Amino acid sequence: MPEYRRVLLDGATVETVRDGDELIAADGRRVGVEDAHHLPPVVPSKVIAVHLNHRSRVEEFRIGLPDTPTYFHKPTSALNAHRGAVVRPEGCSWLNYEGEVAIVIGRTARNIAPDRAGDYIAGYTVANDFGLHDFRDTDAGSMLRVKGSDTLCPLGPGLVTDWDFRGKRLRTLVNGAVVQDGSTDEMTWDMHYLVADIARTITLYPGDVLLSGTPANSRPVAPGDVVEVEVEGLGRLTNHVVTGPAPVRTDVGAQPTESEEVLSTALGGDWEFRGIRPPRR
Repeated sequence: MPEYRRVLLDGATVETVRDGDELIAADGRRVGVEDAHHLPPVVPSKVIAVHLNHRSRVEEFRIGLPDTPTYFHKPTSALNAHRGAVVRPEGCSWLNYEGEVAIVIGRTARNIAPDRAGDYIAGYTVANDFGLHDFRDTDAGSMLRVKGSDTLCPLGPGLVTDWDFRGKRLRTLVNGAVVQDGSTDEMTWDMHYLVADIARTITLYPGDVLLSGTPANSRPVAPGDVVEVEVEGLGRLTNHVVTGPAPVRTDVGAQPTESEEVLSTALGGDWEFRGIRPPRR
């Protein structure tokens, strides 16, 4: 399966093809995979994410799914890359990982049938749909700051074409320990359905990204943590969490909160130990 990566090489953005442990640019320049400065593998005009899709996540929250998927938007200013720093702003406490598969559009798509959607997909990459739940009380409807704050959309390390999404294992690791372990087979709506659904009313352009949902056990991480998302056949996306350089301003806008809504979402929804909280980090 061909894998394409965007890297910073000699000060310029360069498209490369992976060849074993090296990345090869069109002009023949080579850089080691481990030495490369990675960029997001695509440049989307929009990033759209499904709210809930994996059955294990739905069961964890002890809720039912609607008949059709619902979505939210992550602005492109949230984009991040393999080995990039994910910022938890000073004054915030509830930054959660969500390992996912990202669908990348290859052809302009509008009003297409689900059984043709695969023709419009360029390939897939790994995503971590980080959520800053400190703002959930004010942005629960739009998820704008929860999911759209700067650095909260790492993608990578590369774009893989000719990848069959069926029956693939997805794992998230924090500091080397597995914290999410799921499969694409537990998705209620598959990749083709999601693309066709969105393209009914929103034109999808080459490079656009759809995030397909996360399995159970999204939990908070803290500065110093290393978070890795590994998808069978797509590789491993690695990021580290840092504290933001400045606190969230207090002279404008809603402030971070720690309501029951915030805590129950960050710590697993309406779980059996609701109200018994682990120590804050």
